[in-house]
Amino acid sequence: MAQAAAKHLVQAEAHGLPTHGMSRVPFYCSMLRNGRADGTAHPALVSERAGACLIDNRDGLPYVSVEWAVAEAIQRARRNGIAFAGVRNSAHVGVLGIHLLPVAQARLVGFAFTNSPAAIPAWGGKRALFGTNPVAAAFPRKDADPIVIDLALTTVVRGRIMMAMRKGERIPEGWALDRHGKPTTDPKEAIEHGSLFPIGGAKGAMLALMFELICAALTGAASTLSDSVSATQAMSSLKPPEERGWRRRDWILVGAATALGLLIATFILRG
Repeated sequence: MAQAAAKHLVQAEAHGLPTHGMSRVPFYCSMLRNGRADGTAHPALVSERAGACLIDNRDGLPYVSVEWAVAEAIQRARRNGIAFAGVRNSAHVGVLGIHLLPVAQARLVGFAFTNSPAAIPAWGGKRALFGTNPVAAAFPRKDADPIVIDLALTTVVRGRIMMAMRKGERIPEGWALDRHGKPTTDPKEAIEHGSLFPIGGAKGAMLALMFELICAALTGAASTLSDSVSATQAMSSLKPPEERGWRRRDWILVGAATALGLLIATFILRG
């Protein structure tokens, strides 16, 4: 468990994501000390069908469980064309996009979702209700690194506000709300009593609800809309079916390359 967690944190640092890198070590140590995570837990496969499986993380740090879930999703997608793997009784899982890299390396398309502790209010509300509920996708490219999209459903990730709080810095307006539902630049107020702005206003709050249902309802796990402190992850993989001539998988590879080319061209033109 410790080795898998350390490997992921180092990968996050290597990808330029310090909010999900070594800065998480004190947080994980605190979880293990106060009983929110079990350092002796061993995950178990508790349910499976041809293209789906459910892993019980048993309240440990979830990196071993998520590696297992990704491997299961890849294997089952190769056999069935599509796969779903859920992880319940989980916790903070790091960078979802990093977990999906093996899926893209297997020339598959991957999606990942996770719920998280309440951080976003219902639009117009004062109390945090939905989690930041990150989502990620990975698309393979021919002879190149995959396109990986990874985002939380807040204007900024909670980790950046936590880092500002530790440094005694203010945060920009538009990142967070205070306990009264008003914008705040005080990171301590935001983390301890307030909530975070959802991306896209009401639309972001509804996306958070949608991903909450994908994670909790599909796995039969506790929802973070309740008082549960555990999290749930959902991983899916798609294997494009082959057709005569060009394989549909090749169309995905070319399409991903074209999309990246258009993005690069846009930045060049703007520059």
